[in-house]
Amino acid sequence: MDKQLVFSFPHMGDYHVVIRSMLGELFPGQKVISAPPTTQRTLELGSKYSPDFVCSPFKYNMGNYIEALEAGANVLLQTGLGCRYGYYGEVQEQILRDLGYEFDFLCFSRAHVKPEKIYRVLRNLECPLSMREILSVMMRTAESLRIMDALDYYVRENVGFETIPGSFEKLQKQLLKDLSEPRTMLQLERLKQRYARAAGEIPVKKSAMPLRVGVIGELYTLMEPFSNFYLEKQLARRNISVSRRMSVSFLLFGKKDRISLRESGGYLKYTVGANGVDSVCQAKQYAELGYDGLIHMKSFGCIPELNVMPALTRLEQDYGMPILHLSFDANTSEVGVETRLEAFADMIDMRRKKAYGTARVSGG
Repeated sequence: MDKQLVFSFPHMGDYHVVIRSMLGELFPGQKVISAPPTTQRTLELGSKYSPDFVCSPFKYNMGNYIEALEAGANVLLQTGLGCRYGYYGEVQEQILRDLGYEFDFLCFSRAHVKPEKIYRVLRNLECPLSMREILSVMMRTAESLRIMDALDYYVRENVGFETIPGSFEKLQKQLLKDLSEPRTMLQLERLKQRYARAAGEIPVKKSAMPLRVGVIGELYTLMEPFSNFYLEKQLARRNISVSRRMSVSFLLFGKKDRISLRESGGYLKYTVGANGVDSVCQAKQYAELGYDGLIHMKSFGCIPELNVMPALTRLEQDYGMPILHLSFDANTSEVGVETRLEAFADMIDMRRKKAYGTARVSGG
C-alpha cells in the first residue's frame, strides 16, 4: 500500500485506550487514532445521517465514524454483536460512502470472527506479525481489559464513599495511562496487583449496609457513560454503591447463554438475543443478594431488552425489589432522567428506613 493507513473505531467508555494500543502493535508504522470524545455534536451528526427509528448505538457509532474520518482516518473498524447491531456495519459503511467518504471498512461480527479470516484480513492490511505474535497481542489485550474492568467494578461500588473527592478517578486515569503502552504478561500481572492494592488503600467512609443498586441492560448504553448521562456517577453522588457486571471482559469471558438461561430460575424459557438472558440472570442474582433496587437501561427500541421486561416485572413482584426502567435515544431529556433517578433514590432510601428504622445508612 502506498498511503499510510490511519485506523479508528467507535467509542465505548474508555476502552479506546486499550484498543488503540492493540492496533498499534498489530500495525507498527501505521497510525491509530481514537475518534474525538463523544459529545452532543457526535450524537447530532450520527442522528442526522441515521434512520429515525434505529437504536441509539447506531447513531453514536455513525457520529464517531464521521468525526474520525474528519480527523483523517481511512480505515474504520466495527464489531457486530448478537442483535441488529450485528448488521449495522454494512449499513453504516454504505451511508458513509453515500456521503462521499473514502475508506476501508472492517466489520468483525460474531459470525465472521474466525482466526483464519482475521489473520487473512490483517495480512491484507500489511500486518507484519506472525499468527503466534498476533495471538500474543490478543492475549495481552484481553488481560489489559480484565485489569481495567476489575478496577472499574471496585470503583463503582466504592466511589460514592471516598473521603477525598476525585481519588478513584485519579487512579483510573493513571491506569489508563499505564495501559496505553504495550506490556508483557508479567508486567500486566504486576500492574494488576499494584492497582488492586492502590484501590484498597483509598480511604472510604462506608457503612456495613450501604444502599446498593444493580445496573443491568443493553451493553452499549451501560458502558458508554455519555449515552446514559453518566448515571453511575449520579448514583455515587447520592452515596449509593453501584454494581454493574456487564463489561467487555464479561462479553469475552462471561457465562454462555445456556448457563445464564438455566440460572435465570425459570423467568425465561428461551434466549431472547444479545444479552437479554444475562439481564434476567443478573437481576435474579441481585435480588437474592438483597439489593435495594435495580436499574434496567436500554436504547429505545432494543428488542432483546424489551423481550425481557415481562420477566423482570415478575421478578420484581416475586422479590419485592423495585426496578427502574430507562430508555435512551437522541431525544431523551437529561433532566427527565435525573428527576426519575432522584425519585428512585429517595424511594429506596425510604424503603430502607421503613425496614430498618434508619435512612441513608450509606451516607458518607
